[in-house]
Amino acid sequence: MAFDYDLFVIGGGSGGVRAARVAAAGGATVGLAEESRMGGTCVIRGCVPKKLMVFASSYRASVGEAVDYGWSADLGDFEWSKFQTRLHGELDRLENVYQNLLKNSGVDYFLERATIADPHTIALASGKKISAKHILIATGGRPVRPEENFDASLGIVSDDIFNLETLPKSMLIVGGGYIACEFACIMNGLGVETTLYYRGAQILRGFDDEARGLVADQMKSNGVDIHTGANVLDMKEQDGGYWVKGSHGPEAVFDKVLFATGRTPNSDNLGLENTSVEVGRRGEIVVDEYSQTAQPSIYAIGDVTNRVNLTPVAIREGMAFVETVFNGNPTPVDHDLIPSAIFTQPEMGTVGLSEEDAREQEPIDVYCTSFKPMQQSFIGRDDRVMMKLVVSQKTDVVLGCHIVAPAAGEMIQLAGIAVKMGATKAQFDQVCAVHPTMSEELVTMKTPMRSA
Repeated sequence: MAFDYDLFVIGGGSGGVRAARVAAAGGATVGLAEESRMGGTCVIRGCVPKKLMVFASSYRASVGEAVDYGWSADLGDFEWSKFQTRLHGELDRLENVYQNLLKNSGVDYFLERATIADPHTIALASGKKISAKHILIATGGRPVRPEENFDASLGIVSDDIFNLETLPKSMLIVGGGYIACEFACIMNGLGVETTLYYRGAQILRGFDDEARGLVADQMKSNGVDIHTGANVLDMKEQDGGYWVKGSHGPEAVFDKVLFATGRTPNSDNLGLENTSVEVGRRGEIVVDEYSQTAQPSIYAIGDVTNRVNLTPVAIREGMAFVETVFNGNPTPVDHDLIPSAIFTQPEMGTVGLSEEDAREQEPIDVYCTSFKPMQQSFIGRDDRVMMKLVVSQKTDVVLGCHIVAPAAGEMIQLAGIAVKMGATKAQFDQVCAVHPTMSEELVTMKTPMRSA
């Protein structure tokens, strides 16, 4: 049977675009459809604009430190409109880069919604139907509002925050995951009076307890008003803002309320009922280790599969898909020991097992230190950083590394290489320290703080 394309990709995010380009470079005929903006969540509504906001929000504290170091400096007020204009200009530039990458790779792309009519047919919103030997779903995910008794549509979600007309004077952020905590630090750094409600006992559930505890302490010290064991009971418009009643008692009015209470895969209304593709209870497209669905001609990668929702992972899944389907080299996706960073202030970098998870698997030694970094200690600040290695007692292999510090994301990328290679604590110790740095503590901790 002759097809219009060897591969048709639904979704123009980082994973879908990479798969399309690599397949086309190998000689496949490739089409791609994106209903929103090319670049997907990471480039347009996630990683990139968020990190630029992290940069913007960090300068107020930096100028304060500069003054304590002897500089004469006055930062003045933050001009949201000036930043936002430059931000959207950068996103437009990146979207154009993505389109040119596809064009130069010989990929035909369609800026419209695509659905699946049958296992080999794609229906575009324009009415055009396209056949493909293989279909790759890379539609990502989206933020969701909580389903409560009040009108949650009164609040915004993370997609909305980059398009605010003005910067609010006060904001309530509901949630305790990395998105909630990152935006709490961003807003606080930009001068917004920031409150965070989280229904759990501690923010950043699932991460190393000691590390997330330090992040919470530093966020509070920096001015974020964190309420744990708290949720929104009711919410109404009032006085140009939003009156909120908390489950823990307080009532207050905020200029904006941001719900960062979870994300869901974009798997609905794709026409999957016309195929044998299975969808899990959380909306995730079910795939095997090669990203193949129950319909042999259809594959899925990225957040729509709800495996590991990180941009670099989606890109690697796309590369493995091309190796498997087009290069005759069946390549399972490696989801083991993935480094990641949370861009709070301070940042957290992590790879491997938390102390709690490792303890459940085998006897461990924990090497940990927490201290005031030189840069802040010199000017009398109370900022603290933490370095932790979780080590197997049996093999001496480093099972996990956790860092809470400025630039922890940069540090964990390099530490992640060693952990991925299976480095032992003895091999860490063999490396000469770079002095004076915070990260030298990773190779100078000689005695376990505790064993379990």
